[in-house]
Formats: sequence, structure tokens, C-alpha cells
Amino acid sequence: MADTMVRDKSLTARHVGGVYWRALVAQIRAITEYPADFWVMASAGAMWNVLQFAFITVLFAAVPDVAGWRYHEMLMLSGLFTVASGSTALLVDGVWSTGQMVLKGEIDYRMTRPAPVVVQVATTHIGMQGFGESGIGLLMFAYGWIGAGLSLAALPIGLLGLVCAIVIECALITVFCAVNFWIKGPMSNFAFVLVDLQSNAMVLPLGLFPIGVRIVTLFVIPVAFVNFVPVAVLTGHLSAWWLVGTPLAALAAVLAAVGVFRLGLRSYDSAGH
Repeated sequence: MADTMVRDKSLTARHVGGVYWRALVAQIRAITEYPADFWVMASAGAMWNVLQFAFITVLFAAVPDVAGWRYHEMLMLSGLFTVASGSTALLVDGVWSTGQMVLKGEIDYRMTRPAPVVVQVATTHIGMQGFGESGIGLLMFAYGWIGAGLSLAALPIGLLGLVCAIVIECALITVFCAVNFWIKGPMSNFAFVLVDLQSNAMVLPLGLFPIGVRIVTLFVIPVAFVNFVPVAVLTGHLSAWWLVGTPLAALAAVLAAVGVFRLGLRSYDSAGH
């Protein structure tokens, strides 16, 4: 049975992309059937991040900088993470249901369909709060960019950092949700812990933390490449050479997500076993 868990390697990237896009569009069409729900959830996602914006503004009314980072730089740091986090709700929100699918045996029929299981799982749901989160995050990032005095010449770096941030965050959430293949449970507790730690710690300059934390966040679980490294390079806190690590971290995170999910499928034994 384990041999049937891994999808046919002949599946092309074009086919996989097509399946992903069609499933995502179907979810968006379903959302438009209930506009009131959409606006409530999007507003809730936006409100939480408006409070984050307000907190940073109040903080810097009392202090000139935090570990050498000034107000607009901190807005960019928080804004980029918010965009990445909100994008996971829009692009791969279904992976949060991995634990429930494993317990209920809902992975079974997805393994018989001609598309990677991880893609099918990821597109089973869209978190409507992600629209509000990503929107406010982009506003924070753009306002911080302008306030920090960055020019349009740095825009390619900003776009690279933005894309890689979204890819890394989506991949890491997928990895930690896939833990439910081995540690059974309806909730993706490891992924929740990851996001909670990021939302509380990774919106702060990395220099505030001990060397061990910096090593882990840079080279073990590369959450620092989601927002800290791109923003630090843009604002001159890090050398431009660090930017090379951002796409490499994105590639490593994607490979880890695919690999861990495949290992999970190999160990999956359906419901009731």
C-alpha cells in the first residue's frame, strides 16, 4: 500500500500548476457566494494587524529605536511577515486540516486522483482572513519603505524578498502540519506554535536574541529569511550577500515540504489502523 502513496513522477509541473490553480479558483468562486462571510473574515484579519500597526507606532513614540532599528524599518519587518502569514491562508490553508484528514481517512481517495496529494490538501480551503492580513501587511510594508527613504531602484530586491517570504512561509507551514501523519491529532499544534513564535518574536530585530536562536532561525528553521534578512538587506543592517540565502532558503523549504509530506504518505495507513 505504501507504494501507492507517492504520486506518479510523470506528473508535469504544468499539470500540477493547472490542478492547483483550478482548485484555488473553485474555492474563490465558492467564497463569492457568501459575500457577507468574506467581508467579516477579511475585516477580522485586517483589524488584528491594524492593532499591530498601532502598537509599533505607540512604541516608537516612546523610544527612538529598537536594537538600532527605527520606526519605518520595524514597520517593514512586521509588514513583510504579515503578508507572508496572510498568504498562507490564501494559498495553502487546507494543510491545516491534514490532521483531521489523517484521522478520518480522507487522504485515501485523494491518493487515487492524478494530482499530488499535497496540492489537493492545500487547496481544500481558503482562509478569508488572509485577504485582510495581506492587504494591511502590504500597506505597512509600503509605508515603511517610503518612510525609510528606499528608492524604486531597490524594488527588485523587495519583490524577490516578498515572493521568497511567501514561498518559505507556505512551505514551513506545510512541513509542520505534515507532522500529523506521525503524531495523530485533529489540530496542527506544531504549526500553531511556529506561527505563534513568529508573530511574537520574528517581528523584532534578530540581534535581540541569543546566538543559538539566531543560528536556528537562519540555518535550521529558516524563518529569519521570511522577513528579517530581506528587510535587513534593504535597510543596510546586513550585507547584500545575505540576499543570496533568501531564494536558497525558499528552495530548501519547498524541498523539505515535499519530502516530509511524501514520507508522511508512506507511513499513512488510512483510518482505523
